[in-house]
Amino acid sequence: MPLTAPQIRTFSPGDTPYKKTDERGLYLEVFPSGSKLWRLKYYAAGKEKRIALGAWPEVTLQMARRTRDEMRLRIARGEDPALTRKREKATAKVSAANTFGSVASEYIEQKMVGEGRAEGTLLKARWFLDLLKPAIGSMPISDVDPQMMLAPLKKLEARGNRETAKKCRSFASRVFRYGAATGRCTTDPTAILKGALLTPQARHYAAILEPEKLGELLRAIDGFECYPVTRLALKIAPHIFVRPGEMRHGEWSEIDLDKAIWTIPAGKMKARRTHAVPLSRQVLELFKELKGVSGGEGFMFPAFHTRLRPMSENTINAAFRRMGFSKDEMTAHGFRSTASTMLNESGLWHPDAIERALAHGDSNAIRGTYNRGHYWDERVRMAQWWSDHLDGLRQKNKAASQ
Repeated sequence: MPLTAPQIRTFSPGDTPYKKTDERGLYLEVFPSGSKLWRLKYYAAGKEKRIALGAWPEVTLQMARRTRDEMRLRIARGEDPALTRKREKATAKVSAANTFGSVASEYIEQKMVGEGRAEGTLLKARWFLDLLKPAIGSMPISDVDPQMMLAPLKKLEARGNRETAKKCRSFASRVFRYGAATGRCTTDPTAILKGALLTPQARHYAAILEPEKLGELLRAIDGFECYPVTRLALKIAPHIFVRPGEMRHGEWSEIDLDKAIWTIPAGKMKARRTHAVPLSRQVLELFKELKGVSGGEGFMFPAFHTRLRPMSENTINAAFRRMGFSKDEMTAHGFRSTASTMLNESGLWHPDAIERALAHGDSNAIRGTYNRGHYWDERVRMAQWWSDHLDGLRQKNKAASQ
């Protein structure tokens, strides 16, 4: 006979489990612990099988019968409920392992590290991931939709961090494309969000653009007392046009003093292209002095306490502050603007040669390849002229002050 709710309440636990049958394969199994579990017996592919339907009283008799009827319809269509459930559990387990956070970490450690990206680039990628983790880090990457992705970006934007929001979106896009390429998701939900974010405000690095003021800075550097590596970094930086991070992470293996050239690997460059820097006579002498100070191995500009890390990104800017130049007057990155402005104003050099010296990209890949070779000789002459010009500004300012 079919079971009734009052009857179920009277079933007491025994020394061993026992069953109480309802109808059409549904039965209740009573355990010595007192728990009562609903199960359905059915046949699939000629084999007797069982599947759990939940525990009484959370699953009532009526609920168990309704689930039984749904299962029997699925069985009639040729489906095996137990096998389907196993597949769903396996899928859920895989999805849980393939969260946005885990795929992003894999992308950083396997893809970015494998491509030899600069340590500074890797640090930024891990920072972007930390910013996104609270919102989507624990979600299966395939479940993240545009609105879920937009929420943390808008939060950053609301705090005034427009540039960070833009870069986080770009980082997330690369993660989703990596996830799609490795079979963890099928779409990039950030693709339609470009227009949803505010345009970042242009950032201009403070730079000295007046010859007299530049001469004053160069003379201040000459008289500045500090750690020898810092002093030489300050002396070299005005001459070479490279970005502060590229300079700080420079290694002695990249320098050829005999050929007067510094070849910076693509992994350390913003444009991801190898960049060659011609070295003037003045810079060669400074590098030779630096080699005697920092040892000639590893980082050219090592940190004060360890040679295993490069100089801090704040070192040069902090030195400027101690010399009396405010953050609104000059920055380490500002040397690039200084050189670009004065070289262009001189009228002596082709604008493309100046752009190549600054390692600015070219939207035309073929033209870019041609220019790297075509302007090398001019860049060598320009590097020497610029160093001579800096010496002239330093001496002129010094003579005027005496």
